[in-house]
Amino acid sequence: MDAEQRRVHDQIVSGPRGRIQGPLRAALYNAELADRWQALGELLRYRTRLTRRQSELAILLTGRACQSPFEWYAHRQEAEKAGIESAVIDALLAREHPQGLDADDDAVVRFAAELNRFNSVSDATYAVALQRFDAQTLVELTALVGYYTMVAMTLNAHEIPLPAGVEPAFPLPQHQAVQDAAAAPAPQRPR
Repeated sequence: MDAEQRRVHDQIVSGPRGRIQGPLRAALYNAELADRWQALGELLRYRTRLTRRQSELAILLTGRACQSPFEWYAHRQEAEKAGIESAVIDALLAREHPQGLDADDDAVVRFAAELNRFNSVSDATYAVALQRFDAQTLVELTALVGYYTMVAMTLNAHEIPLPAGVEPAFPLPQHQAVQDAAAAPAPQRPR
């Protein structure tokens, strides 16, 4: 690391994360990018109006929607620490809507699910979420989903490895795409 990379590294490990893992390993190639990335991530993860539980629900849902094994692995642990029940985590892993959520958690999950699936949120879902939260919280939730989409893409594209001995909960999307392409007939190209 050069001096600027070392400064950013030391700043990250002395903050709430306590270590460099995941996408910041890749972002650190550009010290300014890593510095701004970690600051935005710290804000969205630790200093919004969302509860830790609500944040982790949205992050898990986003990690699964983006098929990011590392993001799923890291935030499954955080979700468990935040008190999210195993049945809820298992439902998100299976891409099912969890049962038994309170109204606030349900609004977060529905909002994040639509945002991940459609890149937007229906008027009805937005209205329900706005009844549960204020506009600032919905902007923060949207930014959280967007941020963790960027995280997932970085983890996937650079194949940031899981810790030794940890099996992925699901394959990387490109690996599935390669398997699907191998099984399918070759597309006909225009001549």
